[in-house]
Amino acid sequence: MFPTGLPSPNPPPPTQEARPAASDVNTDSSSITNSKKRKINRSEREDIDSISSSPKTHNSSSSSTSQQIQKKLRFEDSVDFIGLDVKMAEESSSASCSSNKTKTVFLAGVVGHHANGLTKTAGSTTFSSSKPGAAKKLVIKNFKEKPKLPENYTHETWQKLKEAVEAIQNSTSIKYNLEELYQAVENLCSHKISARLYKQLRVVCEDHIKAQIDQFREYPFLFKNTFIFIITLFLKKIDNCWQDHCRQMIMIRSIFLFLDRTYVLQNSMLPSIWDMGLELFRFYIISDMKVQSKTIYGILLLIERERSGETIDRSLLRSLLSMLSDLQIYQDSFEQRFLEETNRLYAAEGQRLMQEREVPDYLHHVNKRLEEEADRVITYLDQKYKGLAFQKPMSLNHLLDENRIQDLCLLYQLFSRVRGGVLVLLQHWIEYIKAFGSTIVINPEKDKTMVQELLDFKDKVDHIIDICFIKNEKFVNAMKEAFETFINKRPNKPAELIAKHVDSKLRAGNKEATDEELEKMLDKIMIIFRFIYGKDVFEAFYKKDLAKRLLVGKSASVDAEKSMLSKLKHECGAAFTSKLEGMFKDMELSKDIMVQFKQCQNIPGNIELTVNILTMGYWPTYIPMEVHLPAEMVRLQEIFKTFYLGKHSGRKLQWQSTLGHCVLKAEFKEGKKELQVSLFQTLVLLMFNEGEEFTLEEIKLATGIEDGELRRTLQSLACGKARVIHKVPKSKDVEDGDKFSCNDDFKHKLFRIKINQIQMKETVEEQASTTERVYQDRQYQIDAAIVRIMKMRKTLSHNLLVSEVYNQLKFPVKPADLKKRIESLIDRDYMERDKENPNQYNYVA
Repeated sequence: MFPTGLPSPNPPPPTQEARPAASDVNTDSSSITNSKKRKINRSEREDIDSISSSPKTHNSSSSSTSQQIQKKLRFEDSVDFIGLDVKMAEESSSASCSSNKTKTVFLAGVVGHHANGLTKTAGSTTFSSSKPGAAKKLVIKNFKEKPKLPENYTHETWQKLKEAVEAIQNSTSIKYNLEELYQAVENLCSHKISARLYKQLRVVCEDHIKAQIDQFREYPFLFKNTFIFIITLFLKKIDNCWQDHCRQMIMIRSIFLFLDRTYVLQNSMLPSIWDMGLELFRFYIISDMKVQSKTIYGILLLIERERSGETIDRSLLRSLLSMLSDLQIYQDSFEQRFLEETNRLYAAEGQRLMQEREVPDYLHHVNKRLEEEADRVITYLDQKYKGLAFQKPMSLNHLLDENRIQDLCLLYQLFSRVRGGVLVLLQHWIEYIKAFGSTIVINPEKDKTMVQELLDFKDKVDHIIDICFIKNEKFVNAMKEAFETFINKRPNKPAELIAKHVDSKLRAGNKEATDEELEKMLDKIMIIFRFIYGKDVFEAFYKKDLAKRLLVGKSASVDAEKSMLSKLKHECGAAFTSKLEGMFKDMELSKDIMVQFKQCQNIPGNIELTVNILTMGYWPTYIPMEVHLPAEMVRLQEIFKTFYLGKHSGRKLQWQSTLGHCVLKAEFKEGKKELQVSLFQTLVLLMFNEGEEFTLEEIKLATGIEDGELRRTLQSLACGKARVIHKVPKSKDVEDGDKFSCNDDFKHKLFRIKINQIQMKETVEEQASTTERVYQDRQYQIDAAIVRIMKMRKTLSHNLLVSEVYNQLKFPVKPADLKKRIESLIDRDYMERDKENPNQYNYVA
């Protein structure tokens, strides 16, 4: 009996059956006595081709009698005959001829192989030697006549083979020995009956497969509401038929292996016996429309049932899909429909779940589905299948607003699986950054917190890129472009507010951070600074605030100041920070000058004078204000002026009273105190050494301070936290006719009291004047750029000139403003319009 099942439908390599090796061919007795044994190396499992020998022997006393000796030799591996003489002897017709004509042939080490791996040699073989001890020779003689098959041998042999094939197909026992059947096929092929044998075998296989189709056609059609065991029953019938067919074809091929390896291989147009079986099964069973539609629909129904949570027979699916793949109809018949059903299922499920679930739950469900599909691919689907469609969630803004890191990680992983998914996510990422950033920058109500919110937002998106988007370079570059876009929607203001934010961090009294934390904070501010276009606006406000910190001594740390300066220099170049570096040099030189002044001069009185010499080109522009100083101060100013001009002739000193500050010693009923105040506050307080009460007009006349500045000064002294003078009537603002007197009952827990210097607070006018100075500086830079370009190019069209100016300038310029500067230069004879072409300019030397 044949085995009823095989582990794999693919045919195993044919087994080699051991056959007895043929004995050495008989020769006469004298030859045998003197001959030495020769050994032929061969493996245990050689298949040996037939070698027939029918030598003729002659006796000297009687007539020759013919005796045919047929022996079989089969070779699968090559046999080495190295240095062996082979004599091809032709028998002479004359009996009296004592010697035969011989021809010597030297064989190379390897006998040639046929395509089926069998080696064939023709003719008769004898071992003979002319002399004892001489080299033995293999003598091959011709057949006397070609052997023929017995009558009815072909028909009877085919009947045996047919019965064996039908027994295999019906799973019954075979009457004949397998070796006998194999030898029968070999005999038929050796006598050129291969073509007829192949056709007969194909007809038998075809008839058997045709008989199998009816059981599947009569099976009822499958529907979605069909019970799962009915679906499984039909699919198991298909699978059993396929497994039986594979087992049968493997056994049939093993019998007809000689036919498969000789005739079939020599005819490239013919399919092998195994491929012929696949072709017949595909054509008569699976390609039948009714059977194929039921099979594919049944497989899809099982997969859908599994996706809905039911338990199915996965091994059955794996076997059936392997069958479709072996029959080469997987892609055309199954895969396309499977992908369509998958897309339809998950598209509908995605739409439904987006309405029912929150985004994080939805994402986790999608991830679960993906894991299921990945397991499905590994278990029973073709490995080429990777498709899974799902609807992208539209609430990315919600996840980003709430900083849902895990959900965003999952979202990125899911989008990465879909072709073009990352680009879609990238576009939403850019839109979100622009929208969120614009709400921070454009709203004037957020000016006080704008920079801090921008820093927090930048930290947030950096963290998302690092953790969720795996530092994807596309997301990093997109973030930079988005920041640069929204931060410049409001010209100049972000630059101004960044400068003020830096001032608040570098100002003395800022105890929010240590030196290391301050350094990190400055690095973050510089990142935001890179995105702004109006860097000259930042420079103007930063320089003004730096001047206040240096002159009033409010800088938190000189190291921090110089660190920030080096960052700006690295970012914008040496030209950007040259004036800022000059301010630091002025402060250091002023200290040296004051040391020399105190050593060389005898300063009268008990007033200690400190002067800072400022180079006008480095520092912000200050409007000088003439005030009435006490005689002692005036005398000290003149002494210092004489000393300085004596060392530096040709220079001019201009005193800036708005920047001065003093430390006053005061005596109250509680005791002595020191008051750290501005020069204007000092002039007001010194008046109360000469009187008890003064009106606003009297103070103004005596000090010479400008009205608005005087009112702010009196307000700081009479209405602030440290009220060293009284105001009548009491109110928050200083009005005409108000009277002021010294507060002898002033009390404070500190010995040195710093009274807020209101003049240091920036007014709207100062902001406007700073912006105006920036605008003026920009005009000069535009003029210089145009002249440089025209001087080099001599002649240039309007469009090219505008393009080159934009490339040189580091700040945004409106085309209308640029056109005004060109007209101004034409009016001042730096350039002229071409007489023939109005759109072309010529440089005027």
